[in-house]
Amino acid sequence: MLSRVANTIYWMARYIERAENTARLVNVNGHLLLDLPRRVRLGWAPLIDITGSHDGFFSRYEEADERHVVRFLVTDGANPGSILGSLQLARENARTIRDIIPREAWEQVNQLYLQARENAAASQSRRRREEYLRQIILGAQTITGLLAGTMTHDEGYDFLRMGRNLERADMTTRIIDVRSASLLPELSEELTPFENIQWMSVLKSLTAYQMYRREMRLRVRRPDVLAFLLQERRFPRSFYHATCEVESCLRNLPHHEKPLESLARLQKKVLAAKPQKLQQDELHKFIDQLQLGLAKVHGQIAATYF
Repeated sequence: MLSRVANTIYWMARYIERAENTARLVNVNGHLLLDLPRRVRLGWAPLIDITGSHDGFFSRYEEADERHVVRFLVTDGANPGSILGSLQLARENARTIRDIIPREAWEQVNQLYLQARENAAASQSRRRREEYLRQIILGAQTITGLLAGTMTHDEGYDFLRMGRNLERADMTTRIIDVRSASLLPELSEELTPFENIQWMSVLKSLTAYQMYRREMRLRVRRPDVLAFLLQERRFPRSFYHATCEVESCLRNLPHHEKPLESLARLQKKVLAAKPQKLQQDELHKFIDQLQLGLAKVHGQIAATYF
C-alpha cells in the first residue's frame, strides 16, 4: 500500500470520528444546562477548551455565548475542527481513495456532508438542533458500520482503525480534563445532586452512561467514572480500550517496533495510575501526560508509515 493512501485512510477515519464527537459534545452540553439550577453557570466556554480551539475562537468572536460557540463548532468554515469542516475534510480524503474503500461508504460520506451543509441553519435553532446533531452522529456511525462490514480487513483497514481509535482516545481525555475542571469544586450539600448530573454529562458525552451503570451498578460518582473511562478494557470509548485497538492494528503491520514501544509505555502508565485518587490539579497533569503520549504515538506512526 502506498504511504499516501495509508495516510489518507487514517485521516479520513479521524475526521469522521471528530465530527461525531463534536456533535455529541454540543448536544449533551445543551441538555446539561437545562438540568442545572439557574444559579449554576457553566455556559458554553468549556466546549472551546475541550476542542483545544481557544485561540482560534477568540480571534473571530468576542464572547463565548451559545450562538457563537455553536456556530464555531458546527458550521464555521474557518474552523477546520468544526463538524462541517471535519466532514468536508473526510469527504475530500474519501474521494481520493474511492477505489480503496467500498463505494457505499464513499456515497455515505458524501451524502452526510451534503446533508450537514444543506441543513446547517438548523444548528442555530434550539428546537431543531438536537435532531440535526443526532443525524450527524447516526450518519458517522453508519459509515463506521459500513466500513467494518464491507471493507476488506487488510492493512488499509488497520490504518482506518488506528485513526479512529487515536482520535477517540484523544477526545476521551479532553472531555475528562475540561469537564472535570468545570465541575463545581466545593459544592454545598444541597447541590450534590447537581454534581452527579454533571458527571452523568461526562458519561453521556461518550455514550457511556448505560454501560457504566451495567458495569458499576452504583450511582454516578467521580472515582468510578474516571476508572471506567480511563481503564475499562471492554468499553469501546475508554482510553485503554482505544489504545489496545491501536496496538492490535500495529501488530499487523511491518516496522511497528517504535510505535508499539511508545504505546506500551502509555498503556502501562494509565493502568498503573489511581485516577480516582487524584486531586484536580494532579488529574490535569496526568491527562496532559496521556495526551503527550498519544501525540508521540501519532508522530511515530506518521514517521514510520506516512
